Amino acid sequence: MQRGLTRPPKGWANDDTIKRQEWVKNHRDVDYSDEIPVEPRDLQGIIEHHVGFTQIPTAIASPLVIDGDYAQGTFMVPVCTLEGTLVYSLTKGMMATAEHGITTRHLGQKVSRAPIFMLESVRDIAKFQRFVDREYERIKQVAESTTRYGTLLAIEKIAIHNGVILDMVFSTGNAAGQNMVTFAAGKACEYIAKRFAIKKYYLESGLNSDKKASRRTMATGRGHSVVASVDVKEQTLTRLLRVPADEIVDWPRIGGMVSQVTGSFGLQLHIANALAAMYLALGQDVACVAENSLGDFTCCKSDSGDGITLYQTLPALTVGTVGGGTGLPSQQRNLRLIGCHEGRHSAHKLAEIICGVTLCLELSLLSAIVSNTFSEAHRTFGRNNGRAT
Repeated sequence: MQRGLTRPPKGWANDDTIKRQEWVKNHRDVDYSDEIPVEPRDLQGIIEHHVGFTQIPTAIASPLVIDGDYAQGTFMVPVCTLEGTLVYSLTKGMMATAEHGITTRHLGQKVSRAPIFMLESVRDIAKFQRFVDREYERIKQVAESTTRYGTLLAIEKIAIHNGVILDMVFSTGNAAGQNMVTFAAGKACEYIAKRFAIKKYYLESGLNSDKKASRRTMATGRGHSVVASVDVKEQTLTRLLRVPADEIVDWPRIGGMVSQVTGSFGLQLHIANALAAMYLALGQDVACVAENSLGDFTCCKSDSGDGITLYQTLPALTVGTVGGGTGLPSQQRNLRLIGCHEGRHSAHKLAEIICGVTLCLELSLLSAIVSNTFSEAHRTFGRNNGRAT
């Protein structure tokens, strides 16, 4: 753990907030003492019919220690939430994983738009597919003419009745990419329809499950795909989380069985909680939580025999560090705090940080459930009982 960087100072008094602001500024040179003004013209392309702002409180969780492909070091993580106990729970998970640090690996990035072309007859399917293969380089050129950062990686052809879906898969750089691939695919569709004399097509067939959970996304991914793992020693489990390794590793078996019975996608507790809190703070499209919260979380006894090893896999993180709300002053400040405001691979770094954060929150809630302190924590910190400290 980085020397001097531990959990943020506690308390709800005005002086406590000031202490935390000074704490952040001393460690990261990021100033939270003043609200940053936003001009209405800065909101063009982000919101229409603007009338004002709805305040959502921002907090800091720390210390998140990561050893990843792109994210390396100790981080303070900004989150926005209205749910009491979430920040404390997240901080506890970070403290429990800080000794060894979380290993993250970025597995890839792809975002697609999947138009469907309606043909006159099923007899035209093979001919249309050969046309797409033959014209691929030209289609790629047309699609990429709409963007400076997007790259068409492949076109998957899927026939259904008298239609053919073209799943156009793009790399979108540091952008989340939903609008990027829409513009690019739209231009490509115009070219294809004209060249093949298509009378009807739809820009989206529903194949890529944009902002919807699906088995396909769970299996093949969408956006950034990231995996994380961490070792937590027995002493940390019993001292900080109040649960022994033998008890905590039994839950995935039970949870997995129940999740299978209910038809849930993946195995997890509340990935969406961490995502929503970070997305609000970092200018992301919060509706993407619907698909991004797909994931698999599990734990097992450590190979060393001391404690446990936890794993988290997030196959679909449609996040970015440019575009949308990321350019607003407050969101830029938060991106700067975690070092994702610039750099060629800043979105890759952000995805790894997000995966690490979700792992910490999953561990904290799992331990609370197993130790039967879940209700106690919400009763203590999840209500406004008139306490100032």
